[in-house]
Amino acid sequence: MKRAKIGLIGLGRQGEQHAINLATRVQGADLVAICDMNEAKLNEVADRYAIPHRVKTFEDLVAIKELDAIAIISPSVFHAKHIEQALAAGKHVFSEKPLGVTMDECIATKKVVEQYPDRLFMLGFMRRFDASYRYAQQKIANGDIGRVVLFRAYSQDPIKYIKGAIAYGPTSGGQFLDMSVHDIDLARWMVGSEPEQMWAIGGCYAYPEFGSYKDGDNVSALMKFKDGAMGFLFAGRTANHGYNIETEIIGTKATLRIASVPQANLVEILDEHGVRKECHDNFLERFELAYVNEMQEFVNCLNEGRKPPVGVEDGYRASLVAYKCREAFETGNLVTTGL
Repeated sequence: MKRAKIGLIGLGRQGEQHAINLATRVQGADLVAICDMNEAKLNEVADRYAIPHRVKTFEDLVAIKELDAIAIISPSVFHAKHIEQALAAGKHVFSEKPLGVTMDECIATKKVVEQYPDRLFMLGFMRRFDASYRYAQQKIANGDIGRVVLFRAYSQDPIKYIKGAIAYGPTSGGQFLDMSVHDIDLARWMVGSEPEQMWAIGGCYAYPEFGSYKDGDNVSALMKFKDGAMGFLFAGRTANHGYNIETEIIGTKATLRIASVPQANLVEILDEHGVRKECHDNFLERFELAYVNEMQEFVNCLNEGRKPPVGVEDGYRASLVAYKCREAFETGNLVTTGL
């Protein structure tokens, strides 16, 4: 059976998890090369999983001839450059979002990908590969909830990670691009229509540091879709209860709710605080299987010679909506996308 040979750049929290998945859980693939500037981390991961090639520069990674594809899990500011270099080197590409940290970068990256129609490109919108979201999307597609009236999504990061969020602020692109872009992608996928207008508000309710980046620690947006459906997004960085990803789709016949309580498991704890449920701590825990499933889909596409279900157009459109939300947030004006 054909096995795809994969190289990966970036061994941060997310990158290391992708490396583990490729080395131990994804079928039909061999992780044969990894790249990171942190030599100690690079050697530790390579030794742990017997990965043949370890390099410190992306140029050295794409020069490895046996690689079929590159998984780009580097910091967001390098995505546009790395995508272009990998495609130019003849590699298929899986990249974590975003396509770029400015709209100009996203547009340029879209054009670059379109120059290589013979190469596969997949963007990491992992929530599409979560079993609950896939189930909900299928029910919508089947017409089980009738016409979609409202798409509502909350994305909240634990306050325990606030220092990292502040440090990442200058290069994150803002909360709408960094966090809400996943909800925007889900909205486009589930509603089946493009966001047409939006208005956004929010602020620095606890951490004024975000104000220097023209961002907030909690932001929201109200959207109108081309088919008339409504959308509401909330993104926050100050959740004390844990990592909270909640989605609701209201239809004319029924309502779907996904993770209305962000519980980590089915256990209830009865103690001096009463009855309680523990929440997920972070995105890798909540979407553990989704990360495996999305990479498995990319590998399957490589081995079967078919196009991935999430491509550069999805990344471009979700990024455009996110940037328009940011524009609305900064100006206080109603903004149109032109989609």
